[in-house]
Amino acid sequence: MAGGLAVTDLKRSFGDLRAVDGVDLHVPPGELIGFLGANGAGKTTTMRMILGILQPDTGEITWNGTPVDAEVRNRIGYMPQERGLYARMKVHEQVTYFGRLAGLESAVASERASYWIERLGLEERRDDLVQELSGGNQQRVQLAVSLVHDPELLVLDEPFAGLDPIAADTMREIVRERAADGAGVLLSSHQLNVVEGMCDRVVIVSEGREVAAGRPIDLRAAAPTRRMEVTWSEDVGHWRPIDGTVIEFTGTSAVVELPAQSDMSEQIGHAVAAGEVSMLSVEPPSLADIFADTITSAEVETAEVSE
Repeated sequence: MAGGLAVTDLKRSFGDLRAVDGVDLHVPPGELIGFLGANGAGKTTTMRMILGILQPDTGEITWNGTPVDAEVRNRIGYMPQERGLYARMKVHEQVTYFGRLAGLESAVASERASYWIERLGLEERRDDLVQELSGGNQQRVQLAVSLVHDPELLVLDEPFAGLDPIAADTMREIVRERAADGAGVLLSSHQLNVVEGMCDRVVIVSEGREVAAGRPIDLRAAAPTRRMEVTWSEDVGHWRPIDGTVIEFTGTSAVVELPAQSDMSEQIGHAVAAGEVSMLSVEPPSLADIFADTITSAEVETAEVSE
């Protein structure tokens, strides 16, 4: 396996609950990996084990082939889902402090704190107490804290939660830049449209186990269905596709789920023959659809095995 973060057969239980059950992850330098799952799937527990906050029952966590120790963790930037900031510390003081904890000299930490505070649009709030900030601005401070020491690996747990669209765009831009500059990025998010547009690969987990992995484009292409949307200029009456399932039909528009093996040219021709078409598209399911179907299938399979 190439360099970067490697998580192998990681397991962790809390009493009778197996929170993580054999998870494997590989986050190479320069790649952005989406780590997806429903609430309680084991994502945060896995991330906390990578950071050493929790210890695994079994499994291995390495960075460039060597075990992740305290020195390696100083080269990781971590943004937890639950904010880990000191509420009564000022913004610039806070970011500088975390830079010092990661081993930076005082002047360097202060300089880098100023850079990230300005980059994240917090310059006017640099001397405010963290507790005086909105939730979205506290999220920006969390990102600044995770970046101040120029980490080789970013571990981001729900980084877009609570952000307005402009702040979310800034966050995406910065995360992409860090990956382009060679940092590995492991990112969890429930905003699957965001993940689909920015991640090189995704790993989907359910009940602590991996249930799907790959590039978003490949997972979508492998789906057994396609979604066709048609809009006609006038009402076409009781139109139906050659095969497939009608999800929505209004007379002037239709949304249809088609088998992936359908003859799409024939399907399109059939829609065009019904009337003047003003819009028509055929697409594989979105990553959100893939996620929902994968999680549902995994839960059904688990239920059947346990019966």
